[in-house]
Amino acid sequence: MLNWFQALLPKEGRFFDLFESHAATLCAGARSLHSLLQGGPDTPSHCAAVAKYENDADEITREVMLNVRRTFITPFDRADIIDLTTSMDDAIDQMHKTAKVTALFEQRTFQPDMLKLADVIVRTADLTAEAVPLLRSMRANAARLNAITEQVKQLEEESDQLYDSGIAALYRDVGKTDPMAYIVGADIYDHLEKVVDRFEDVANRISGVLIEHL
Repeated sequence: MLNWFQALLPKEGRFFDLFESHAATLCAGARSLHSLLQGGPDTPSHCAAVAKYENDADEITREVMLNVRRTFITPFDRADIIDLTTSMDDAIDQMHKTAKVTALFEQRTFQPDMLKLADVIVRTADLTAEAVPLLRSMRANAARLNAITEQVKQLEEESDQLYDSGIAALYRDVGKTDPMAYIVGADIYDHLEKVVDRFEDVANRISGVLIEHL
């Protein structure tokens, strides 16, 4: 009787489709942020694009949470599904925070290391988008998933170095002559570095899922 009842209950949901949709918003948001940090008159439109993708990601996150409540048999542990989704959402939230700082202070020019950090963000987003579909067949894709998570961790270390060099250059350029410019620039650097930290959190969530299910 129990087996018959369970057979009628919803299974799997659309979790993998939703994960992949969320990862696509990360890539789109990362590219918009990269375009924003190239500066120029189109900066506000790129800022608006980041906000749009952040809103899209919020909608996907809400749908995942709804599916978690409604689905009897999930592809892996509910807590892992929530943690993975939340970590991806945190990454694009942090992109949005970065964009909001540039809008608040009407920034149109950016330091070279800011754009280099944006390059790292695009690369971590792309790696995340590659990893997420591989979760459909974790055992078959375990080697590649482990390699991707390691690459993300290496990029996070690279982002730390870019942050340090960027802050040092910012201080040399404007630290003594324009304290407000230094404060704003340091805030942008801080948010950018945190975006990569959030992507490392995603990689750690994926590693955790692998460890528990293989």
